[in-house]
Amino acid sequence: MPSIYETAPATSAIPITFVTKSSWPGIKEDLSAQARNFAEANAYSAKPGSCLILPDAEGRIAQVLFGLEDDDAKHRDLFRPGVLPGQLPAGTYRFANAPHDIRLAALAFALGSYRFGRYRKAETPEVRLVPPDGVDAAELNRLADAAALARDLVNTPSNDMGPEELETAAKQVAERFGARFSSIVGDDLLAQNHPLIHAVGRASTRAPRLIELQWGDPSHLKVTLVGKGVCFDTGGLDLKPSSSMLLMKKDMGGAANVLALAQMVMDAKLKLQLRVLIPAVENAVAGNAFRPMDVFPSRKGLTVEIGNTDAEGRLILADALALADEDTPDLLIDMGTLTGAARVALGPELPPFYTTDETLAADVARCAAAENDPLWRMPLWAPYDSWLDSKVATLNNAPSGGFAGSITCALFLQRFVEHARSWLHLDIFAWTPSARPGRPEGGECQAARALYKLLSERYG
Repeated sequence: MPSIYETAPATSAIPITFVTKSSWPGIKEDLSAQARNFAEANAYSAKPGSCLILPDAEGRIAQVLFGLEDDDAKHRDLFRPGVLPGQLPAGTYRFANAPHDIRLAALAFALGSYRFGRYRKAETPEVRLVPPDGVDAAELNRLADAAALARDLVNTPSNDMGPEELETAAKQVAERFGARFSSIVGDDLLAQNHPLIHAVGRASTRAPRLIELQWGDPSHLKVTLVGKGVCFDTGGLDLKPSSSMLLMKKDMGGAANVLALAQMVMDAKLKLQLRVLIPAVENAVAGNAFRPMDVFPSRKGLTVEIGNTDAEGRLILADALALADEDTPDLLIDMGTLTGAARVALGPELPPFYTTDETLAADVARCAAAENDPLWRMPLWAPYDSWLDSKVATLNNAPSGGFAGSITCALFLQRFVEHARSWLHLDIFAWTPSARPGRPEGGECQAARALYKLLSERYG
């Protein structure tokens, strides 16, 4: 069930009153004597994130107080109300007054209601919200449902989320919205000229594949989404240490977020021609695994020397991007959990994005801020392109040295994009290491909401 009612229910909803340090004295004065005494007895001080349930004379819930930052605070978390679903008893609630951003507060409430229950059924209370006046409940549920899809896919362990299972999830999304679906599997990748995808995935007992979804009116402008679908990454023969493998079930986070974005687009019936490409593989270790210093052709015709088998994500994206680029889309977007360098530079909460289109860059930054889905532009620094040079091939997938890892990955992918009118690359994390308001610990829908706003504005 959605956590935001489509329409206000007939039953009486419990009011949630937002308070700040500065507004608390006035709000406290307006409370009944009983409620005021209860708040004082609990030493309630309107600390940001603090929640106090006020009882009525019969002991039922009369009102909820919830603390927010003051307007002049150095930092205001616009998703702060996202902790409420985990703090409130079962029931239906409404906002009694406006938080800092009423739409984002309601969205955070919906996003904060998510629980991953595939393997352990938790008895969580059903907490629901009456949509605030002027807020589009259907839109909020659209975003929350798509976020839940991405989170579920990322949270599912790799034994239950291999390339075939990822294909099934994509097919279910396609069938739900009447999209055309196809998949190229195993050695057919070689026959249809996707050698890099095949090379990365061939060592696994679970066949690699290229998943494709198409939807929309062919007369509309084409937007193509490409998502990295490495369902587990051992690092290949350049084996990761065990500590670095612990989160590798999330290495298909780019694919999960691309599917979430596609679901938003199709559910909203945006006026665009959508194409989704997901190269899905498992980077495994076996006798036929691709090796350091191997050289492979690519779909685009560029030859690639393998500098590191643990830089596999850019290889599978390269073939998919080359295929997407052949269609000259109006906008080509790729997402992947690609480099630890991006996390070192910007941390887990702030994914970098890359583009040479200045208008697109400005629009992405603005939409990210508006949706509280933060992104930060990084440069496609041309002088570093020479670092990709190889003595035996057109380019190397992993330059030696530890500098500018996220930038050189973006520059590698840029080599495979030539005809698209605009190209946008995002190096996401797709994981929340510790719970934050509206963002439970675990798999995360990252960048998709910002990109949905961008596409809604351009093709709405």
